[in-house]
Parts: sequence; structure tokens; C-alpha cells
Amino acid sequence: MSPASKTKTIPRLRLRVTAAAETILRAGHPWLFAESIRDQNRKGSLGELAVIYDRKNQFLALGLFDPDSPIRVRLLHAGKPVIVDRGWWSARLEQPLQRRQFLFDEQTTGYRLIHGENDGWPGLVLDRYDSTLVLKLYTPAWLTRLEEILALLTERLQPERLVLRLSRNIQSVALNQFQKADGEMLYGAPPAQPVIFLETGLRFEADVLRGQKTGFFLDQRENRRHVEALAGGREVLNAFSFSGGFSVYAARGGANGVTDLDISSHALTSAARNLALNQSTPAVRSCRHEVIQADAFEWLGQNEQRKFDMVILDPPALAKRQADRAGALHAYQTLALSAFEHLRSGGILLACSCSAHVTAEEFFHLVRDAAHTSGRRFEVFQTTRQPPDHAATFAEGEYLKAIYLREA
Repeated sequence: MSPASKTKTIPRLRLRVTAAAETILRAGHPWLFAESIRDQNRKGSLGELAVIYDRKNQFLALGLFDPDSPIRVRLLHAGKPVIVDRGWWSARLEQPLQRRQFLFDEQTTGYRLIHGENDGWPGLVLDRYDSTLVLKLYTPAWLTRLEEILALLTERLQPERLVLRLSRNIQSVALNQFQKADGEMLYGAPPAQPVIFLETGLRFEADVLRGQKTGFFLDQRENRRHVEALAGGREVLNAFSFSGGFSVYAARGGANGVTDLDISSHALTSAARNLALNQSTPAVRSCRHEVIQADAFEWLGQNEQRKFDMVILDPPALAKRQADRAGALHAYQTLALSAFEHLRSGGILLACSCSAHVTAEEFFHLVRDAAHTSGRRFEVFQTTRQPPDHAATFAEGEYLKAIYLREA
């Protein structure tokens, strides 16, 4: 017998799940949790395809396996069996690109191309900043397929460069097992300076190598547009201002002045640069700009004598885990109460939350409750959720919510 004939073929990783998990997966949920697996034919390895069967031994779904994550399988496909080859991956890439084909014109060159589970690419995000692409991974399972995915992206999208970003929880695995680091160039030369892109004709910089998220908060685009439409003639406070996106839009909308409030000097410097990038727009050029470096919670609570016509609250996620929920709800209400104290008569409050563990209904209720507690009469005139390039298809994917109130 030849050595080749003695080589054993490793059987496909096969999983059977609980009845409850079957129901959930059939309904379209993209995660299979470890505790829902009732049978597994062998030990699985990171990134391999796991095939999930129902109680009748019929194909249910397949996805990327991670032996060390509570989310044991991130689903790629459910329904009838498929062959996962290069053609399948190419078709899978085309789907989110087609969804975005008519969302933006040449005045917007920064947006999300692939939104993770919601676009059939669980744990993977792809953002465009003009000719630069940023690939962010939230699971190490994709690292085993990085070369294959890179070839698909560069062939189809032909970027000038492609940057790899990694969530904090997978950075050590990426470095130790795959020799990949956050901010590494996967394709092309590193940018000599922050990448400049357009959003509705405004110019912004994105720190694609080290910035938060993939370099900019693209998901707030629609709310920035709303602020522009509301800001005319107003004094605007942009709390948790980060790189000043809301302030630039408010300035173009005719605000008399914008005040950026953030604890980070780096963020405030970036906000000043973004305003400088748009000085060719007369309204931006004529708008007064003030910078306050301070903890927003403390400043709002201690400087109630400062009044504004519009206050924007866009804090970072205050509930990153389920255990943080109670504290986050209290913090959001405290912020809203403080913001109302800073509003002049007829003022507008925009309050945002990007905490997935706080539902939109809970958030809207607590802001309305804070408005009632303020003793003044405010009316809600708009609420928003995620923009179309960040659309959510399952409950855990719904994180962004915003509520607009005006004194009646």
C-alpha cells in the first residue's frame, strides 16, 4: 500500500444543535452559541467551515468555526446545501456592493461596503475612504482566510491601499498565531498623512491606521445631515465631539458658532483640522469655533450658566456588555438632564446612543422622561436609527439610535 493511500481524509466538521437553536437559525440569526451544540463529530479548528445539521440529520447551515469563542459558529449560509468555492465568495461579495450601488454619488466617497453579519460576512467590516479600503475583523476566524479574501477585494474593488484593523479582543491571537497587527497594510503603501474623503461634499480626514472604528464614525452621516438642516442661526454645543463631524455640518448649515467639547486633545485637534479642510465653504469660514477640553459629564454638570440653541450628545458606547446596562441607562438620563439645562428657550437636543445593549425604546423613553423632569415642555419631532449602509438584520446588530427634541 502506498503512503498516499494511507493518508486519512479529515471528515467535515459536523454539528448538531438543540431544538431551540434550530428555530433561531432558521429564523435568520447569524450566531450559534457553544451551549446550543449538542453533538460534534470531532474537535474543530479556528476558521474551518462547520456544517450544522438538524435533528433529522438534514443540512441546516454552515459557518466559520471558532473553538475559543462563546459564539462558536458565525453563519455564512442557511437553507439548502452549497459549495463554498471562489465563485461562491465572489457572489457573496457582490451582494452588499449591489445594495449600495445607488446610495451615494460622487459627493460622498466615505461609506460602509460590508456591514458584518448584516451583509452575510459575520465579524467582518469593510469601509471605503475614497481610494483607501479598511478591513476590520471582529473574529480571528477570518485570519485563516485572509489571503483569499484579500485577493477577492483587490480584484473587484481595485483600491489604492487596503488596511487591516483588528478588534482589541483578537489582536494577541492575530499577532501570535498569524503575525498580523492592527493597522497593518495588506495592500499598497501606507498613507503619508490622514486619508481625506468626501461626505455630501464636505471634506474629512480619517486616521485609518490608528483611529477609532475604521478611522471615522461613518454611521452618523444621516444625523449629521439633519443637524445641518437645523443649525441655521444657532449656537451649537457638540458634546463628545471627537473629530467634529457634527460641528462641520452645523457650520455649513449656518450656525453662528460651534463649541466642541471632548476630553481628548487629539480628538479636538482633529476637529479643528476638519473645519480647516472646509474653509472654502463661506458658512464654515464665518462660523465661530470654540474648543473645550474636559470630561463632558463633569463639564455639563458644572457649567449650567453656559447656554446654547442646540446641544448634541453623542457619547461612546456606555454599555459594552450586558452587565453595564443599568449604569448606562442612568448615565444617559444624567446626560440628557444636564443637556436640557444648557438649552435656551426654543432649543433643540439631539441625543444619541450606540450601545447595542440599550434598546431604542428604552433610550427614547429615558430621554423623554428627562425632558419631563426638566420642568420644561419639550416635544419629540424625530427619531432615527442606522443608515442604509449600516442596516441591521438581527436584534444584536441594532445599536445606533437618536432622538430629537425641541422646546415647545
